[in-house]
Amino acid sequence: MADQRKFFVGGNWKMNGNKASMDVIVSTLNEGGCNPNTEVVVSPPAPYLDYVRQKLDKRIGVAAQNCYKAEKGAFTGDISPQMIKDVGCEWVILGHSERRHVFGESNQLIGEKTAFALQSGVKIIPCVGEKIEEREAGKTEEVVFSQTKAIADNVKDWTNVVLAYEPVWAIGTGKTASPAQAQEIHAKLRKWLNDNVSPAVAKSVRILYGGSVSASNCRELAQQPDIDGFLVGGASLKPEFVQIINARS
Repeated sequence: MADQRKFFVGGNWKMNGNKASMDVIVSTLNEGGCNPNTEVVVSPPAPYLDYVRQKLDKRIGVAAQNCYKAEKGAFTGDISPQMIKDVGCEWVILGHSERRHVFGESNQLIGEKTAFALQSGVKIIPCVGEKIEEREAGKTEEVVFSQTKAIADNVKDWTNVVLAYEPVWAIGTGKTASPAQAQEIHAKLRKWLNDNVSPAVAKSVRILYGGSVSASNCRELAQQPDIDGFLVGGASLKPEFVQIINARS
């Protein structure tokens, strides 16, 4: 069944870069060399969404890193799904661990954003994952499933959802979940979807792994049956991003 789930690699640039550095990444991606069987989406900071969308090959998607649960209004510093669409982008990352743990976003808020983004016609990459103390306390499943439920409760059509599992302890730390550790949680997430959403959704939805993915570990991770791609942080700003895109070629 994994063969029917198109491999997906997202690049989250976080709060990094400027026009000059983005020109380098864009030209690397535009030059080709990327496996055409992999769906690729990059996520620049909000001020550069329009700039990157205009310069990047149309086969590559562009995502915002976050958005709010309203179309417009007195929400200083935020952006709406409608604005994302207006500059030609079609994706948004929601519930990234940095939004949860640096900015204090709750499961409920992420669920509300999920509902609104989908209703507005924007595809979503919602993120779930546990902190190191939660893993060590044996609470990984409890945390990940409760985060997933808050998202799933707000999804009517799963065709526009790509789920990302990002263990917080592995993000930007150089620590990576071993392929076996990552596969174990991906398989449990898929079973949760099977039992709580539907077998059809469990079989079709893509579950990405995120957390210190690099050119050196991506191939082994990509071979796991329930890992359908990656959400890449730091390495998506480097030339090795193309190797990660081609992890399953």
